[in-house]
Amino acid sequence: MTSGTLRSRLVACLLNVSEARRTDLVENVAKAALYDAEGVQRKETTVLNIFNDQDYNRSVITIVASIDSIRDAVLSACQEACALIDMRGHVGVHPSMGSVDLIPIYPLGEAVGERDCVQQALAVARGLTDTVRGSSVFLFGWADAALQRGLARRRKEMFWFRKSPDLRALTADVGPPPRERYGLTGVGASPYVMNCNVSIDTQDVAVGRRVAAALRESAPGGLPGVQVLALPHEGTMEIACNVESVAGAAPGGPTDPPWPRFIVDGRPYCHAPAALITARVAELAGQWGVGVKGTALVGFTPQECRGLAALALSERVGEFWREQRRIRM
Repeated sequence: MTSGTLRSRLVACLLNVSEARRTDLVENVAKAALYDAEGVQRKETTVLNIFNDQDYNRSVITIVASIDSIRDAVLSACQEACALIDMRGHVGVHPSMGSVDLIPIYPLGEAVGERDCVQQALAVARGLTDTVRGSSVFLFGWADAALQRGLARRRKEMFWFRKSPDLRALTADVGPPPRERYGLTGVGASPYVMNCNVSIDTQDVAVGRRVAAALRESAPGGLPGVQVLALPHEGTMEIACNVESVAGAAPGGPTDPPWPRFIVDGRPYCHAPAALITARVAELAGQWGVGVKGTALVGFTPQECRGLAALALSERVGEFWREQRRIRM
């Protein structure tokens, strides 16, 4: 496959696992995406980044592969995570329900569309529940064929936001009723979702929640596509944002930073830029006399993700998270 053809067929999975304090374990999960049982590196597959958060006890592993390779890479990583992470002992600030908490599949290349991503998401869901006995899955986004419910809605329906949800009250979409050992995993497909976290200089939970409530999409004047949690984090409150892509033209005002755009199945999408999110958080927090300490992207924008994946694959670098500084200099 030529480099141009491969680039057009790329997809990403920002795999969320419920472990960050044992970094060697998380790296083993990432390596499982890259190497088969014989230790042979998978073709057309790279791990761009591993984001560990100690307070959250949660890691996000950015896996990018061709549409033909993504299932095996992601499924192998999930199997490793389930073998190593027992939810019965999990403790962290961030809500989490599964050893593998989230498996989202996003199209990056122009030759990949909704149907392709749904096929691979469902293949991963079935593969996981078939090979890890006792694992369970709920579906979201394009993979939720009947209703196409978004991740935030599905999480709410599954009581994901509760401190200790009762798994016995839940029904999985794929697999058996959820069990405490592995919990419940969300599997889905959608246009790219970026994660942008803004820390504000306070430990006041009430202030954090007010900022989050005013920022999220559902609020009057909220940012389209932005879903928000306010969580204690390293002596601050973190305004943790899932930045979903929205269909159509950018809704920003004339003075807003430009909204990055991309195409899926011939349809235009865009997402709120990190600069706008940071500015809006600063404005809202400032109403309570609180400043912003910093902004962190968990991984990359969709444009960065595609560009870096093409670079990593052209250089045949699987463990790109180790090499990205050297390669990008």
